[in-house]
Amino acid sequence: MKPSNWLAIAAALVAVLLVPPLLTPGGEADEGSQIRSLRVLVPNAPGGGYDITARTATKAMEDADLLGNAEVFNLPGAGGTVGLGRTVAERGNGKLVMSMGLGVVGSVFTNKSPSSLLDTTPVAKLIEESDIVVVGKDSPYQNIGQLIEAWKKDPGAVQVGGGSSPGGPDHLAPMLMAKAVGLAPKAVNYVQFDGGGELLASVLGGKVAFGVSGVGEYRDQIAAGTLRVLAVTSANRIPGIDAPTLSESGVDVKFTNWRGIVAPPGIAESDRAKLVSLFERLQKTPQWQEALQRNGWTGAFAPGEQFGSFLKEENTRVATVLKELGLA
Repeated sequence: MKPSNWLAIAAALVAVLLVPPLLTPGGEADEGSQIRSLRVLVPNAPGGGYDITARTATKAMEDADLLGNAEVFNLPGAGGTVGLGRTVAERGNGKLVMSMGLGVVGSVFTNKSPSSLLDTTPVAKLIEESDIVVVGKDSPYQNIGQLIEAWKKDPGAVQVGGGSSPGGPDHLAPMLMAKAVGLAPKAVNYVQFDGGGELLASVLGGKVAFGVSGVGEYRDQIAAGTLRVLAVTSANRIPGIDAPTLSESGVDVKFTNWRGIVAPPGIAESDRAKLVSLFERLQKTPQWQEALQRNGWTGAFAPGEQFGSFLKEENTRVATVLKELGLA
């Protein structure tokens, strides 16, 4: 063989050896392997809780060099069940996950979805978050007592907006509030929006009397003074938010939302393990810890099978609550 041919072969071998692998050292089946790219489906509109959680988590992953590249895309509709249906239809696709939470659990029942979260592959529960009762800065309601008084007097005239469909957290919270103050949940004039981003304009414009949404979605507007928080639904006050809990305001409600990540059904065990590992490593990064604090989120990590057990419990709990409220 001519020397030039030997040189060509040697050069080719060197090139192969120098091309970076798709995964970090450890091999395809190694749970610690880095995922090069990931698509994240958000089942509601931009600006909503699932959207903010997905974009915050993927940015933290990229900044911490846990993930090569992430594509976050929105597929809203029917309280998240359109996106759920798409995720279930992507059977075997280990490079797609969906950002979701309590709202999708409820929407499955109220929208009579043919797909359930129990059809998906549970990856991780990420956060818990209080809902907040908010009004625009020009609202006549200066405190939660004034709002409740007007609401009880004429529940139909006091519209409440939420960033989730019936059965979701922003719907369940005011329904539980209504029940606690002696109003029939069915008398509540609830206006649904596809995420907190869509709800915001109606709250600011006074098109609804008050809104219920996650605290992380409205941090900037609260800080700017364009939104006023009347109460928080959590058991304890939220640092940085000048508002009482519902409980200390005489409304016996303690309510917390949560969000997590699921993947399509039927994915390879190696893909499932890498996804769980990815979100497990995210918890330890300073980028994610800063994001939790900035958004007022509580870390509530539960991986894989542990999250799967939680989903089954939530499925049963939400079905029971909806029936008790006469909403399912």
